[in-house]
Amino acid sequence: MLSITYNHFFILSVILFVIGCLGLFLNRRNMILILMCIEIILLAANINFVSASIFLNNLDGQIFSIFILTIAAAEAAIGLAILVVYFRNNGEIDITKINELKD
Repeated sequence: MLSITYNHFFILSVILFVIGCLGLFLNRRNMILILMCIEIILLAANINFVSASIFLNNLDGQIFSIFILTIAAAEAAIGLAILVVYFRNNGEIDITKINELKD
């Protein structure tokens, strides 16, 4: 009979974290994909916290995961709002041209 251990969750978390990091490093132009990769990294951390919390019979990891989810939601909302304003002003979303905002 197969049973799911902590190692299975840890491997899933590592795979998601690596996918998120590769997405951040390989994608330098699309801001929406960068935000999605950050969300994937936070999801990997949440999986790790919740699985450790379940296997240790402790609620601290699950509570911390809820805080991470609220921060991720706020980050996504603020990031998308900034992108909408930037798109309305310039007509395009190109990260390489964001340095023009410094002037």
